[in-house]
Amino acid sequence: MPGTIHVVGAGLAGLAAALKLDPARRRVVLHEASRHAGGRCRSYHDPALGMAIDNGNHLVLSGNAAVADYVAAVGASDKLKPTRDAAFDFADLATGARWQVIPNAGRLPWWIFVARRRVPGTGWRDYLGLGKLLRAGPRDRIQDVMRCEGPLWDRLWHPLLVAALNTDPKTSSAALAGAVIRESLAKGGDACRPLVATEGLAEAFVDPALDTLRKRGVEIRFDHRLRGLTLDGGRVSALDFADEESTVLQPGDGVILAVTAPVAATLVPGLTVPTDFRSIVNAHFLADAPPGHPLMIGLVNSASEWVFSFAGRLSVTISDADRFLDTPKEELVARLWREVAAVTGHDPDVLPRHRIIREKRATFAASPEQDALRPGPETAWRNLVLAGDWTQTGLPSTIEGAIRSGNRAAALAMR
Repeated sequence: MPGTIHVVGAGLAGLAAALKLDPARRRVVLHEASRHAGGRCRSYHDPALGMAIDNGNHLVLSGNAAVADYVAAVGASDKLKPTRDAAFDFADLATGARWQVIPNAGRLPWWIFVARRRVPGTGWRDYLGLGKLLRAGPRDRIQDVMRCEGPLWDRLWHPLLVAALNTDPKTSSAALAGAVIRESLAKGGDACRPLVATEGLAEAFVDPALDTLRKRGVEIRFDHRLRGLTLDGGRVSALDFADEESTVLQPGDGVILAVTAPVAATLVPGLTVPTDFRSIVNAHFLADAPPGHPLMIGLVNSASEWVFSFAGRLSVTISDADRFLDTPKEELVARLWREVAAVTGHDPDVLPRHRIIREKRATFAASPEQDALRPGPETAWRNLVLAGDWTQTGLPSTIEGAIRSGNRAAALAMR
């Protein structure tokens, strides 16, 4: 009789793992502590706005292969809307200047020789410093390998890297930043077209995955919190769930632990995990973007970093946002709306209905020290593997990394 694989945690890593498992070969049970799937990548109905919103804005790129495979497997490829081309719009709120960075489609970066495609005030030689980032070692910080000042830094590298790393870019891991650039911009525009879940994260990543899993016969249990593991003889012998008797594992059973890093550390003895985290602040405003406004635009010289345009809603993201955690809500929302109004043409003095979401521990800090604490998927217990964007994926805490970790964990569990 084939054994059962228990996937604990229904965030994107857990969902990806469950999707990669073969229910025809092994029984699959997905356990989730809360009443909903998706983890930090989810949507919910907000009564203040009267619409469904995402808990945060997650950007994926056309070069994210694991994401592409995931949405294709659940029939949701059409739920990620690409920008018209690989163009990144920016606005400087201090000067009023606007520009686009437009990489060409292929790997040979001829776009840096075309003034209208690159950052104003920069020359093609300025972009050559990116080569050192791509060759960075595990202990290098970004400030050790590239210039962190000047127009190119202020108007392109800083806004892109803080969004990717959710950590002060200067002190972040150059190796993680290099991995992001290597899989996107270094491959050309075909790999770095932004893809936005315009109908919501749940529509793109969560609901189709749950439907697919149910059709495959995967058992999904919500409100099912894992309280502890019984470890015996080099394996997990039982799962202790709250409010019920322990689930005893048979010799052929396995466990994929796809929970957050702090939870995993409490469940697995001796497990080393990242311990320093960074916050993200998102603001949602009940307002329409003007006709022709870009799907997303990066802001400099502002608190707002990226503004996303959805149907009936404008949404702001601030990464590495610890400095705003204690800012009074009224003060913060007024400031952000003034910045949004400056690029959309709305009246800055007429504040629409809104919602502020502050995620205090959104991702691990992408420093060399924290990156070194990330464990691989395998553990000392032969039937226990780990998944999560905080495990050693080679990427910072991203959707692509979460899905890759789930894929890898599933392959190990099936083996």
